Formats: sequence, structure tokens, C-alpha cells
Amino acid sequence: MRQSYIENRTFDEIQVGDSASLERCLTLQDIKLFAVMSGDMNPARVDEAYAKTSHFHEIIAHGLWGGALISTLLSTQLPGPGTVYLNQSLSFHRPVALGDRLTATVTVKTRDARRHRLVFNCLCTNQTGQTVIHGEVEVLAPTEKIRRPRWLLPEVQLPEQVHLQRLLTRAKSYPPLRTAVVHPVDKTSLAGAVAAAENGLIVPTLIGPERKIQAVAAAENIDLAPYELITTEHSHAAAERAVELARVGKVDALMKGSLHTDELLHAVVAQATGLRTERRLSHVFAFDVPSYGQPLFITDAAINIYPTLAQKRDIAQNAIDLAHALGNPQPKLAILSAVETVTPAIQSTLDAAALCKMADRGQLTGGLIDGPLAFDNAVSPEAAAIKGIVSPVAGQADILLVPDLEAGNMLAKQLEYLGGATSAGIALGARVPIILTSRADHTIARLASCALAVMLAHYFQQRKRP
Repeated sequence: MRQSYIENRTFDEIQVGDSASLERCLTLQDIKLFAVMSGDMNPARVDEAYAKTSHFHEIIAHGLWGGALISTLLSTQLPGPGTVYLNQSLSFHRPVALGDRLTATVTVKTRDARRHRLVFNCLCTNQTGQTVIHGEVEVLAPTEKIRRPRWLLPEVQLPEQVHLQRLLTRAKSYPPLRTAVVHPVDKTSLAGAVAAAENGLIVPTLIGPERKIQAVAAAENIDLAPYELITTEHSHAAAERAVELARVGKVDALMKGSLHTDELLHAVVAQATGLRTERRLSHVFAFDVPSYGQPLFITDAAINIYPTLAQKRDIAQNAIDLAHALGNPQPKLAILSAVETVTPAIQSTLDAAALCKMADRGQLTGGLIDGPLAFDNAVSPEAAAIKGIVSPVAGQADILLVPDLEAGNMLAKQLEYLGGATSAGIALGARVPIILTSRADHTIARLASCALAVMLAHYFQQRKRP
């Protein structure tokens, strides 16, 4: 293969008016690689949905990528190797979306022969010819010729949320879900709802104090014109109004905004006016774990603190129904405990044994169920084999039923913060899906949570049809 070289132009070879250009398309990989190198992990720059949503385009506004293109052009083409970057004065005019193609051009404006300095006019435009960046850069130009072999940069692969991305793709094939967004009075909750709408997942009805919602929208440059806004006095009233809309069929899902989960669920479970069914309300985390070859559900790590045996039956059935909605006709459910043997001193092992027998008797249907299983036996075939556990669930669980909320919450946080996992969250057991997200969730988690609701609502609609 012929060797490729990189060669500079010395100060004496450069005249006023000389120019060079570089064209490149912005990809999510570019943004993430830059974030890894710089340590800037602002979700406005590393979350795909944020990067696709116009009011989150901070990439060029902060000079992270467009400025890098100009620097690359100066250091590799004109003047090229040996160039020393001295000063810059750049103005950033408009945001850049994923898929935009930028053309950076530098043109020599002045020459300082005594100090071998060049001032360049810099212009960066997008694919429609609009100005993204303009300004000036001063460099110290090389005086000696440099010609070196061009380095072949290594291929870099960053882990992606494969399972959640696949979920989003599937959910977008269905009509968007009419969703009541409850009390979205902060940037995170309002922006998350708008991002879900712009990605075709939901049709939001914003419910809460209009003044506060409008103030957040103005501060974040969010256009609320496409969305219905129902004003209420406070968060309690917003939750009650959202539940009322769901009861009369005007919305098909609820989405938690800037209020406590307990406050929203209080309205949901109200005896006379809520959205109760015969099933216990429970929460499911849908995890995308880089080291696990399939989606992993954890339940219940958010609602039921110390569930009884009967409540665990409902929690398990809710999770199995969700797996069905996502296309898994026979999910493998592992009932977790500290050990894999039934031990009278450990209540969770007794509950596990009882749940397995309930499945044998048809009281729990739709999945393969086994337990008690310790965490390692549930997710590692090697661990299960070493301990001699013969089970269609052990080592390949789709669903982990935890003993209580404490254990589930700690497990979920460990997967996220130590295991690099990303999760979506949803509450089941009410008349409509309830999208529950955390203030710390990235956009992919918020969108995936909406996607879960879309898939679940579609599944139950199909089941109602004759």
C-alpha cells in the first residue's frame, strides 16, 4: 500500500489570500470521543436526543467541535505541521445537529514577515450555506519544510445502549402516545418531555402552573406552541388533573415531572378517583448492561418497600407482561435472594419457593420462573454450573425479582454507576403506563422510558381487540 504523507507550507511559501478548506459531517461518535478526551460529559453534548434537539445545541456554541475543525485545518493543511496556535477570536452563530455537514475555510489575511506570524480569516458554514462560525486566528507559521508519514488513527469503538436504541427504533413504528406530563417546572422534566415529542414517542399535555412552565421554556429557549398546556395551582392539583384525564380516556399515559413519585402515585392509587386495577402497582427498570448480552429487567426497586408474597406475585406478573409487550413471549424470571437454597431464616427464599409453586399452579403465568437464586447464579452460566444448578433460568435471566426495594435500588445503582449500565423506568399495574424517571437520568433513559410506555400501551390495546 502506498504511504500517505503530510507536508506543510512554510511562511515564505504563503501569501495573503491563500486559503484551504475542510469538510466533515458531525456524528454522535465525534461528540462522545471529544467528551472522553476533554472530560466534558454534559448530557447536552453526549446524549443523542439532546444533540438532535435544536434547543440543546451547545456543541458549536461552546466551540468544542467547530473550533476543533479550524484548528485541524491550520495544523494539517495551511500552514500545516509545525504551526503554533497563538490567538483566536471566533463568534458562534448557530447550533449544529447530528448529520450536519460543516465546511471550514481559512484564508490568509495578513503576514508579519519579521515575526513569521499569519492572521487568518476563518469561516465555518453548514450544508445550507449558513454561517456557523466566523472570526480570526493568529498562528506562528513554520519556517522549515516538514514532510512526515501520515499517522493512521486507530479505530475507536465506544459502548452504545444497543438494547435501548433498538427499543426506541421499535417504539417509533407506533403512533405517539398521548401523555400527561405532570408538573414539568424544571429544565430536566420539560426538556425530556419535549425531546420525547420531537422523537415521535409522545404527544404531551403539559400540566402544572403555567407561569413556572413558561419561565423554564423561556430560559431554555423551548417552543411550547405545539403543545397543550393545562394550568393548575400546584403539583398536587397537576397530579389529580392528569389522573382525571387518564380516567376519561383523554391521555394514554402519565409522565412524572418535577414532583415526588409518592405525590404522583397518591393520585394514581386514590380509591375513588384513581387508576387502580386488581393488580398491585409496581416499578420495572429496563437495563442495558454492556457486559450482559440481553436486556435485563429489575423489579421492584422504586415503589414497594417490603412486598408481601401476594404483592410479589403481582410484581412478577407485571414484569412478565412488560417483557411480552417488548416481544419476549417467555421471559426467564429469577427470584433473587442471598442464597440459592430454601432457608427458613431468610424470608425471601421462602417467598421464592412459594412463587415457583404458584407458577406451577397457574397463579403466575407467561414466563419461566425459578428461585431462590443468588445474583451470580441468575446472570452467570459459569456461576450456576459451578454450584450445580440445573435450571432454564439460571445464568440467563431476563427479569430479576428482588427481595425488597432496598436491595433492588442498590443493585440498580451499582449497575449504573459501576457497571456502565443505562436504564429506563416505568410503573405498571395502573390503567395506563406511568413513565417514572429520575432527575439524574440522561436523555436516552428518558426516551427509552417513553418507548416502554408506547410498547406497553400498544400491547394492551392489541389484547383488548377481539
